[in-house]
Amino acid sequence: MEADFEIRFLDHVAIRVKDMEQSVQWYKSVFGFKIYKFKEWGDFPVFLLKGKTGIALFPAKLNDPDINLKSKNVKIDHFAFNVTNENFEKAKKKLTKLNIEFEQQNHHFFESLYFKDPDDHIVEITTLLIPEHEFYQ
Repeated sequence: MEADFEIRFLDHVAIRVKDMEQSVQWYKSVFGFKIYKFKEWGDFPVFLLKGKTGIALFPAKLNDPDINLKSKNVKIDHFAFNVTNENFEKAKKKLTKLNIEFEQQNHHFFESLYFKDPDDHIVEITTLLIPEHEFYQ
């Protein structure tokens, strides 16, 4: 089946980590990521960007079991595809047509759809609500 909407790029991967500061410093030193912290998002995620490639760091819930698929322990939490505002609307229509349940969330700078693939991986489709030059610095 041909997609009814276009993906621009892989926006970010969200990772649950044991030690936030250690992980932030590691990604900064190894890859040269820049830290993006926004009061609108609170303490988490710590968003790291290099160009438009991003990693969103969240604290792991170390008391959660690590084999439970719903665990919030150390793992990849979700991954996100970036689309234009127009394609965001097309994506909602496509998901509805395919009877795929999704949740829409506003993240101040972005609007996102969250849903699961057949293996229960969380997939995000996100679109920027402000001009690119105001976010990607």
